[in-house]
Amino acid sequence: MIELSVRPLDAATWPAFAALVEANNGVWGGCWCVGFHLKLKGRTAAENRAEKERRAHDGTTHNALVFDGDECVGWCQFGTPDELPEIKSKRLYDKGLTTLPDWRITCFFTGKGHRGRGVANAALAGALDQIAQYGGGVVEGYPEETDDRKVSGSFLHTGPMAAFELHGFERTRPISPHRWVVTRTVSPS
Repeated sequence: MIELSVRPLDAATWPAFAALVEANNGVWGGCWCVGFHLKLKGRTAAENRAEKERRAHDGTTHNALVFDGDECVGWCQFGTPDELPEIKSKRLYDKGLTTLPDWRITCFFTGKGHRGRGVANAALAGALDQIAQYGGGVVEGYPEETDDRKVSGSFLHTGPMAAFELHGFERTRPISPHRWVVTRTVSPS
């Protein structure tokens, strides 16, 4: 079993995060984990990298980075709705919206060679711990339900339902045939 630790994305952890993203082709073709911050259409991977680095240095992005020793092997991104306005299935999400959450958990990534080793679970736990340190509140996620079908990892960038349910999230409403809004309240630490 590997020893995993979780640290926030900031100026000190940026080099390890960037090394993981670079080793994985910019993640999903050059997203650099900014696709929930802003619309990606027409943007280059270099622009996305610069945007994410700026946000990491000025504190306007939040990722719970998972480390195996000194190597970043994955993450879970979270933030406020203002910080992460670009969620998947937004039209259906907005249609059923009554109140915005305090926090959103928008995406996960685990590097090649590290999948199936508990990285996403550690990342989600780390994100919830960091949210508690920021004062807690209502947290939403938008996981993919995989119970009775095989799903490509590229569709699981918003996380699998089982991981969210393991961490106490409850299904609130569907926003696509297999994606749900799930919620949980996190107490401040």
